Amino acid sequence: MKIYSLPTLDKLNATVPADLDAKKIAADWMASFVSCAESGNVAEFADLFIDESHWRDMLALTWDFRTFNGLADIRQFLTDRLAASHLTNFRIRDEMTMLLRPYPDIAWINLVFDFETKTGLALGIARLVPHPSGWKAHCVYTNLEELKGFPEKVGALRKNAASHTTYAEERREALSFMDTSPTVLVIGGGHSGLGVAARLKYLDVSTLVVEKHARVGDNWRTRYDGLCLHDPVWYDHLPYMPFPATWPVYAPALKLANWLESYAEALDLDVWTSSTVKSARPNSAGGWDVVVDRAGKERVFQVKHVVFATGVGFPEDRFKGQILHSTQYKRPADHAGKKMVVIGAGVSGHDVAAECYNHGIDVTMYQRSSTYVVTKASLEGLMKQAYWEGGPPADLLDRMAASFPNLMNIPLNQRLAAKIQEDQRELLDGLNKRGFKTNNGTLETGFALLALERLGGYYVDVGASQLIVDGKIKVKNGSQLAEFDETGIKLEDGTSLDADVVVFATGLGDARNGVRKLCGDAIGDQCSKIWGLNEQGELHGAWRGLGVPGLWYMLGNLQMSRFHSKHVALQIKAMEEGVFEGRYGGAQLQ
Repeated sequence: MKIYSLPTLDKLNATVPADLDAKKIAADWMASFVSCAESGNVAEFADLFIDESHWRDMLALTWDFRTFNGLADIRQFLTDRLAASHLTNFRIRDEMTMLLRPYPDIAWINLVFDFETKTGLALGIARLVPHPSGWKAHCVYTNLEELKGFPEKVGALRKNAASHTTYAEERREALSFMDTSPTVLVIGGGHSGLGVAARLKYLDVSTLVVEKHARVGDNWRTRYDGLCLHDPVWYDHLPYMPFPATWPVYAPALKLANWLESYAEALDLDVWTSSTVKSARPNSAGGWDVVVDRAGKERVFQVKHVVFATGVGFPEDRFKGQILHSTQYKRPADHAGKKMVVIGAGVSGHDVAAECYNHGIDVTMYQRSSTYVVTKASLEGLMKQAYWEGGPPADLLDRMAASFPNLMNIPLNQRLAAKIQEDQRELLDGLNKRGFKTNNGTLETGFALLALERLGGYYVDVGASQLIVDGKIKVKNGSQLAEFDETGIKLEDGTSLDADVVVFATGLGDARNGVRKLCGDAIGDQCSKIWGLNEQGELHGAWRGLGVPGLWYMLGNLQMSRFHSKHVALQIKAMEEGVFEGRYGGAQLQ
């Protein structure tokens, strides 16, 4: 994984004048940018960037998620795609142009602009840095916002005609799919499945969500009673229907479950509960045959697209106690008087261990590898710079966050993580003294790359860390699990952990396993990896093509779902309307 340097003033051999007119500099740069875009002059376009620059595109020019790192890659990308994309109608948002100084040795002018491509309306964000030959771009981000001729049916475009049939009849008919198949079938009715279904519905794409539980939201209701979100409310809004101003900063899981159920109802999403997908296989028409079991009756749908939104086993041997995954653990009272071992030291592992200790249960946490720990206070300090009360709209913040390409952002995250680590030194030292192993994240970036590479490996501390420091939650590590015996767990170093209950808080493995189960190994073998970063710093398969036509995967937290559900919906809508041009894979679209 390549690490790029920061555009510091020393590296750029530049200074920032006291009488800087940021709006004029941005307007002048934008005028040159527009001139090059409209003329197709790639050579002059490249002169607007510093050598170590970056361009990240989400669908606007490439119909893919691509980041071009370095001027040579940007020049090739523009050679291939600039003229064909027909960029026009640039409009700078003057009110958002400003000079920012994230650190004393870094300065950039942030500017936001709207523009159009051949097929859509788009948004761009650029950051200009000082250079001896004038202000130049260090980074440009372009994002497809809407398809021309196919807007979302929201606001002034919402349903206007009065209905003279009963609403109940309309909903029964829509939900039945009596004589028709949906265009899209979404597997899983959690936040990811509902988010993409909402986006598709209001793009006029027929969509059915199949949810195995009896009620929407049961994937949260059935988790442990003490589960609470660790991300603040401003980060977690759903598409079209933000949480009310009364919503708690950190929502309990049960409250979120009820909200998801009301969300599906309010947005008239077509969801079949108590239903399971038995299989999904490609058919000769280029679509998918999907078998759904609903209350013991099977239906076979012929759909164009299948979206997995199901999220991401362990040896039992001779153990005579109880083994649970954290998704099966419910409450401490179920294990009163027992000795518990929690395997895993991420968020769920800490939550379960702390809750059980606080209810009088003897708990040992088995730590398989070191953990990145960040306190709630540190996380709030980061969030308060953006996703917090009085901050900009979440949709704009999503785009601002995406405008920092993942590889380019590594040195910035390293600076943040170093500061947080120093602020937390007393806590981390206390954990280490108890034998709990900590790290500062992949490449010393805190939780940023851990989330993108592993979807785990970290803990947002809401109290469990102090219980470990105080010796109240015991810790065991340093040797790998060998086997279960009659009384607990044997480790490879010959030691053992006695247990009546073992809770695995270890994640659920490769997301492609669900694809293999329903679509077969042949399709599973064709799928790209779903999570983790590729050489450009983009996720392998989530929210973009998986390498199998008509197959998609929604994955991630509430913020990721809100932002990227629109990307998935726009791709599907473009394909259905015949305006999807193919993904840029080099010199041409594929």
